[in-house]
Amino acid sequence: MSIRVLLADDQALLRGTFRLLIDSCADMEVVGEAADGKEALELARAHRPDLVLMDIRMPGTDGLAATAAICEDPDLAGTRVLVLTMFETEEYVAQALRVGASGFLGKYVTTDVLLAGIRTVSSGEALLSPGATRALITRFLSAPAAGTLLTPPERLSDLTPREREVTVLAAEGRSNEDIAAHLVLSVLTVRTHVQRAMTKLGARDRAQLVVIAYQTGLVRPTSGPR
Repeated sequence: MSIRVLLADDQALLRGTFRLLIDSCADMEVVGEAADGKEALELARAHRPDLVLMDIRMPGTDGLAATAAICEDPDLAGTRVLVLTMFETEEYVAQALRVGASGFLGKYVTTDVLLAGIRTVSSGEALLSPGATRALITRFLSAPAAGTLLTPPERLSDLTPREREVTVLAAEGRSNEDIAAHLVLSVLTVRTHVQRAMTKLGARDRAQLVVIAYQTGLVRPTSGPR
């Protein structure tokens, strides 16, 4: 089955370019185009895409508000959001992760990186490098605004010791392969632990699992894992 993509960008030329690029891939197809966040939400509910390629700065409802609405909608639980923007600031990345985005790319990326990013995010993985993950979480997500906790800290007690260990390492920005080598486990076993931790903590994807790890205090930038 092909990856069904919804494009959300206020620039028609860019949407057309992205459509040509994505539709040229045998494993992808564009199912709709939105010029603002409000339209993106409406089309997401109508088409139930696997992934929304979302710009941040759009007239009216911006990309962050649209991302939040999509990620909060239980009927769109299978839809991932990949933010693609010219404004690749740390604050924007942090805000995008807080509201549920699964990945973040600058519009300067190559076509190969963009297509690989779509495949990565649609599969449920986070699209952030280890360095970017640590920097962003440390600076912004470790001290969330009031009322932004994704899951209560007491839910951490649902995790097994191994699931906590794997979650901590994921929060450090390590890939499944890195975690497997560090713990002397198979990649499949690590993936299973990550999936179970996500389920227990109510995380949509790996990016949100990382946010939860810091927001609940499982990992703290200044003191290390608890």
